[in-house]
Amino acid sequence: MTIARQDAWTHDEDLLLAEVVLRHIREGSTQLKAFEEVGKQLSRTSAACGFRWNSFVRKQYKSGIELAKKQRKEQVVNNPEMERDSVAAAEHVAIEEKTPEHEDKESITLQEVILYLTKMDEFFQLDNKEKERISERSLFLERENVRLLEENVLLKENLKAVEEDYRALMQIMERARKLSVQEDEKTNPKVSFQMDKNGNLERVNK
Repeated sequence: MTIARQDAWTHDEDLLLAEVVLRHIREGSTQLKAFEEVGKQLSRTSAACGFRWNSFVRKQYKSGIELAKKQRKEQVVNNPEMERDSVAAAEHVAIEEKTPEHEDKESITLQEVILYLTKMDEFFQLDNKEKERISERSLFLERENVRLLEENVLLKENLKAVEEDYRALMQIMERARKLSVQEDEKTNPKVSFQMDKNGNLERVNK
């Protein structure tokens, strides 16, 4: 016996649910059959699929639903044999949106109502857990962003200090070079120094 899943819905599962429901609407079928088809593919109950559709997914596909209904009407015009099934499916939509697991309201028992409400409560709990997980992840990313910003500021300060030390060192070396040239000119006026293309000092006889 296959155990029905009770974990949170993923984006791909919502997309599959929307595609199947819209296809059934276009073909003049009922949403209940769509929920049953998706339930088999995802190992979920048709009630869970119906609840997910009516509570969340349907709101994201309002324009898609209208387009599917329009396409269904066009098919009815082109194929009169579909008219009776299409009318029955259209009349059935209101019932499915309220009780997606059953076609006949009178057939619903107290036990089934309790089971459906229990499933709703489970899904609400899963949604809350998902929100908590996302909130924790968001908080972690905010802290990580602050840490990286602080690290970036520190690295910029260190780079600035290194550049200042480098400029100071170059100034000291330039002064030392000039002093060395002056001393050599005093002791040996015929000898001077010049800097080659590589930045090295070379002795030049006058």
